[in-house]
Amino acid sequence: MVPSLRDCCSRGVAHLRGEENGWQTRQLHVCAEIIPAIDDILAALENAGYSPKEMFAVRLALEEALVNAIKHGHRGDPSKVVQLRYHLTSEYIVAEIEDQGPGFNPQEVTDPLAPENLERPGGRGLLLIRNYMSWVRFNSTGNCVTMCRLRKDA
Repeated sequence: MVPSLRDCCSRGVAHLRGEENGWQTRQLHVCAEIIPAIDDILAALENAGYSPKEMFAVRLALEEALVNAIKHGHRGDPSKVVQLRYHLTSEYIVAEIEDQGPGFNPQEVTDPLAPENLERPGGRGLLLIRNYMSWVRFNSTGNCVTMCRLRKDA
């Protein structure tokens, strides 16, 4: 049985609090480390039976979040660490990306689909993350995003 959004969220929070096992952690410093980290996660998703469509969604969301953390959160400073934590089952994947930057307010990011913003570069990654994941949450500082993708084709 596929868990509801509430179940996925609750399980994710329990995992983050260390109440359950099964979380994997990676530390990244530069953009060159992103693809190998995502490839490891995709291999685990494939082993768990996720479809190419599901894997594409997770890849895109993770890549956008990690690039944002390194480029915007750390402004490319390789001495800072981005923490990538994830937990996956045959039903869902929960991932948390946390940087050491000052954070941001996701509510203040302009809508890239608004006519006045169509030619501006900002906000597209956040739009993609929100559209490809089942739910997305930011901490109050704005330097940590937690996202879940429920498996739809199980």
